[in-house]
Amino acid sequence: MSQAETPPQTGTAPQAGPAEPGGPAEPGGPAGPGGPAGPRDPDPVRVRPRDPVRPRSPLWTLGLLRSEITTLLRRHRTFALLGVLAAVPVLIGIAVRIETGGGGGGSGGPDGGAGPAFLAQVTNNGLFLVFAALAATLPVFLPMAVGVVAGDAIAGEASSGTLRYLLVAPAGRTRLLLVKYASVLAFCLVATLVVAASALAVGALLFPVGEVTTISGTRISFGEGLVRAALTALVVAVSLTGFAALGLFVSTLTGSGIGAMAATVGLLVTVQILDSIPQLSGVHPYLFAHYWMSFADVLREPVHWDDLIKNFQLQGLYVAVFGSAAWARFTAKDITA
Repeated sequence: MSQAETPPQTGTAPQAGPAEPGGPAEPGGPAGPGGPAGPRDPDPVRVRPRDPVRPRSPLWTLGLLRSEITTLLRRHRTFALLGVLAAVPVLIGIAVRIETGGGGGGSGGPDGGAGPAFLAQVTNNGLFLVFAALAATLPVFLPMAVGVVAGDAIAGEASSGTLRYLLVAPAGRTRLLLVKYASVLAFCLVATLVVAASALAVGALLFPVGEVTTISGTRISFGEGLVRAALTALVVAVSLTGFAALGLFVSTLTGSGIGAMAATVGLLVTVQILDSIPQLSGVHPYLFAHYWMSFADVLREPVHWDDLIKNFQLQGLYVAVFGSAAWARFTAKDITA
């Protein structure tokens, strides 16, 4: 048989040797340098199909909320805001002490207004400094602090470039918005309690404490007075929820934290001015600040709930309207920072 002749085919295929470097890859094997990549079975250990997105557990959401509240309370700006709020009762107490020389003041009348009546009662009972301090801080100081925190909730993350990373976590836009609003509500409560605790400490230090004379003229025990003071602080915190929702909505409209804070505080000042104009009495019941001072009804005997319920309903309306608007805006917003 000559060398040009082809050997006869046998039933056994010849074994393929190892591929030469640079040659074509085996089917199902890796491509050689410059060779086409052939189909390859997935590695059961290293390559997995993408798992479906699993819903996060409530514990994970609570952890995110705890982290957000902790971060908020550790900021220097938050310490500064709480420090200013805590200083207001101290200044009021010292001023009243110097003015009266520690002597008994007027009773203020059973049906007097919240501010003057509470201030007049401070020298007789230091517990009234709690109500006087809340009455002094609620129109401006407390909502201004809440406006700063709420306006910075979303816009501050965008301006610092961390909003995109929070969404990649993945937190989800709806969950992140709810966590942000919950942290603002927590600040509302903490800020109100700081004012109340500071006022209680200063009032007990500078003035006598004992049985409490309500603005209805009846007397209640000091323990019940403390309960009324705690309830008053809770009512004040709830009164700020509508404004907090408004500030959160403003925060979703811009990527500038300073701009959102300024706009929120500007809305607060505008509403306060509108609420003080008698010619606009028709719109007063729809302004979020109109029923803020209704917390004074907690110190009546029995408690008058009419204006308190109107206040809660109005705040709930603001939360529903501006909370929905914030959600609609934030979920449809292009996050570029």
